[in-house]
Amino acid sequence: MTNYFETKRIEVRYDRVLAVSNVSIHMQEGETIALIGANGSGKTSTLRAITGLTAISAGEIWFDGRRIDKMPSDAIVQAGVTMVPEGRHVFPLMSVKDNLLMGAFLRRDKAAVQETMQRVFTLFPRLKERLNQAAGTMSGGEQQMMVIGRALMAKPRLLILDEPSLGVAPLFVQEIARAIVNINKNEKVSVILVEQNSRMALRISTRAYVMSIGRVVVNDQSRRLLLDDRVQKAYLGEELQPIEDVGEGDDKGKLD
Repeated sequence: MTNYFETKRIEVRYDRVLAVSNVSIHMQEGETIALIGANGSGKTSTLRAITGLTAISAGEIWFDGRRIDKMPSDAIVQAGVTMVPEGRHVFPLMSVKDNLLMGAFLRRDKAAVQETMQRVFTLFPRLKERLNQAAGTMSGGEQQMMVIGRALMAKPRLLILDEPSLGVAPLFVQEIARAIVNINKNEKVSVILVEQNSRMALRISTRAYVMSIGRVVVNDQSRRLLLDDRVQKAYLGEELQPIEDVGEGDDKGKLD
């Protein structure tokens, strides 16, 4: 079976510093996969390579039968790959509505854009309540919902999320986790999730890759990694807010 998305032994360098080495990940259409690991393990550099923000120095990246590592970042977005970067990049003086519409700037069908916005409101009802509010006046959790909604306005086929729970209150973490499950299962969007909250990431993904010092060191089904002693000791020993009733990844991913 041909992989829907795949990186083949990619390498990322910043000048002479090797940030990502020999990283191969793959997914089938409709999966949610997670990348977990400590700070500095190469997760964000991998995402930047996938989205064309950082050039790879070796390897290949493929999406839906097309090689994309030679494409500019805007062409990668047009191909259906959209990333929500770490840090909640909002336009603070613009309304929630206008922030959302910025995600649809490449789309020309106004009726379809409005339909997508209604689906975003279904996922995040509080955004509809704050439609005319300046984005900069919302809480961190609300802003994170908005930037995820803005990414969905581009109608992605592959959504990449970099640390969506970072700096977000536990109540909003629960809502964001549920939204990711719904985006994958109900909106039929494949998801790559990078998360420091490793327990959450493993609970809502199908498979996961554990990264350390720029390499993939473990690759398995997420439900198995939750029970893996190595992963528990390294990444799941911290006190984390439990993720309740958000759904769990299924077994449709293949083991490597």
